[in-house]
Amino acid sequence: MKKFFLTALLTASMLVTGCGGGSDTPAANTDGKKIVIGLDDEYPPMGFKDENNQIVGFDVDLAKETTKRMNREVEFKAIDWSSKEAELASGRIDILWNGLDITPERQENMLFSKPYMDNRQIIFVRAGNDQGIRTEADLAGKSVGTQAASTAEDYIMKNNELLNSFKEFKTYGDYTSAFMDLENGRLEAVVCDEIVGRYYMAKHPEQTMALEVVVGPVSQFGIAFAKENSTLRDEVQTAFDEVISDGTAKRISEQWFGADLIKK
Repeated sequence: MKKFFLTALLTASMLVTGCGGGSDTPAANTDGKKIVIGLDDEYPPMGFKDENNQIVGFDVDLAKETTKRMNREVEFKAIDWSSKEAELASGRIDILWNGLDITPERQENMLFSKPYMDNRQIIFVRAGNDQGIRTEADLAGKSVGTQAASTAEDYIMKNNELLNSFKEFKTYGDYTSAFMDLENGRLEAVVCDEIVGRYYMAKHPEQTMALEVVVGPVSQFGIAFAKENSTLRDEVQTAFDEVISDGTAKRISEQWFGADLIKK
């Protein structure tokens, strides 16, 4: 899903204005050892390269605020995401912070922070017309779209009762194309990762609207550390808790998504 979405979304529009940072330049204060954060730099809006080839994103902004409060220098390092656990275990990176789902399998090999965001699939419709959709069952009789090979497609294709209730089900190479068909009336609803959909919606507020209707199971994002590195995990968690409690994380979320998606 990450790779499909990158090119089309960056073509549609680049950065949300006003977000903290906009560069992968290390923080000025360096009391302790530099923290190296590994990420997939092709995953907007969590972490990606802007038109100036600088690593930016929602998680990048959260990490900068957190490490600043720790008085630690930070480096953002693009890695092969499929090798993320090996990168962490080898010590080549200290942290994974990039929209990473907490799963039982990953918890066997990594330490996680407390969850800081739900990763939900929700429904998007044309602005001003919710069509009476209150549950996923209300998609019956409607033209529904999503991105091919996405979590949403996987859930829908395994749910025959839901799939067969649609008037039409279409998949797209990227979510931008699905949203364009929604805006042009060729779809009545798009099922999409909330973070991706709200990022798009923040740039097209007159065309699209998010419904608080969850489709399928909900996962949670966390910050990952090497299994034996509980000291760093605890230091980061303490600083990140401050970023959340003083409202900074809320402000960053609203800048990227137009909504506060941070778990309290």
